Amino acid sequence: MVGGTPEWVIREDAAQPVILALYLRHVLGIRSPDELPPLRGIPPCETVREESAQAQLEREWREYWAMTVEPQAHPSEVPLGLVDGFGTLVALPLEGADALRAAVAPFGAEAVEYSKTMSDRYAQDAAARPGVSYRAYASAIAEHERQVGRRAHSFELNVQVLPLAQRGVWWIGSLTVAVTDGLRGDVVAFDTAIHPIIAELA
Repeated sequence: MVGGTPEWVIREDAAQPVILALYLRHVLGIRSPDELPPLRGIPPCETVREESAQAQLEREWREYWAMTVEPQAHPSEVPLGLVDGFGTLVALPLEGADALRAAVAPFGAEAVEYSKTMSDRYAQDAAARPGVSYRAYASAIAEHERQVGRRAHSFELNVQVLPLAQRGVWWIGSLTVAVTDGLRGDVVAFDTAIHPIIAELA
C-alpha cells in the first residue's frame, strides 16, 4: 500500500521461454499439467517410451516448468546450465535433469523458432493497441469492487497470453495464469473470464 491505498500490479506477456517450455511439453508427450491444453500448430509426439522413462521425464519437465513460469518462487537447488541449441532460453539443473536434457536436444531450432514467432506476434498486437491491456484489468477490478462494496486488496498477477488450442484461463503458478490469445482478444469474453481470477486475489 502507498499512503493507505491498495495497489495492484498485473504484468501481461507472452514470454518466449514459457511458450518454448510448452512446445517441448507437447513434442515430448508430457501430460502435466493435465488441465492445460496443448499449443496450436505443433505435430503430435510420436515417441513411445517405457512407463518409468516417461515418468522420469515428466518429473524433470515439471521442475523445469515451475522454474520457467515463476523462477523466483522455484529456485534451483543446484547450478543451472544452458542447453545447446536453445540459446539462453532453456537452463536446466546440471544434476537431476539428464533425461530432459537428452530428450529436448533434437528440438532446439524448431522450438526456438515457434516460440519467437508467437512471442513476437503478441508483442506486435500489444503495440498496436496501447492502453487496451491496462483498461481490461482496471475494468474487471472496478466491477469486483462494486460487487463486494470495498476497495480491492493489493495483489500481483502475471498473465501469459499463449497460443493454446482451447479458449480459457488456467492457473499455472501461484501468481500466474495462462490465457488463450483468442480469448484475450475478445473484450467481453475476456472480462467475464478474468473476473473470477480477480475476485480470488482482490
